[in-house]
Amino acid sequence: MKDKIVKLGFIAAAMMNIGGVLIFSRLFTNSVINDIDPVVMSNFGLLMIVIWGLAYLGAASITSNLKWLAGAFVIEKLVYVISWICWFKGHDLSAVYDQDLFAGIFYSIYGANDFVFMIFFLWVFLAQTKVLKPIA
Repeated sequence: MKDKIVKLGFIAAAMMNIGGVLIFSRLFTNSVINDIDPVVMSNFGLLMIVIWGLAYLGAASITSNLKWLAGAFVIEKLVYVISWICWFKGHDLSAVYDQDLFAGIFYSIYGANDFVFMIFFLWVFLAQTKVLKPIA
């Protein structure tokens, strides 16, 4: 059961990264996302988010010893969560919605989404470190 949850979690993370970027960026044509945060969310940055999604998809097929890979994913997600929190300190989300609905939705949810998957990856890391009791 636990292996299936891990596999589905990695697939869900992949779909959120890949699908989220492709939908909200309108296949990399939504310049509002780029303009609002040109460092993190340039088209290059968005492409790298898709690449991370492909890495999650690849990890979904690994059946053992995911500990350090999951640990790396925890750190990667933490960086995006911190970036999102810092972004909110200097920006007005309603102004983003005024420019583009998809960009507004994207900036509303991407950090929360990354936080959820950071917790998932942390759970995988801790479970494989034997800190957590195995799920039957």
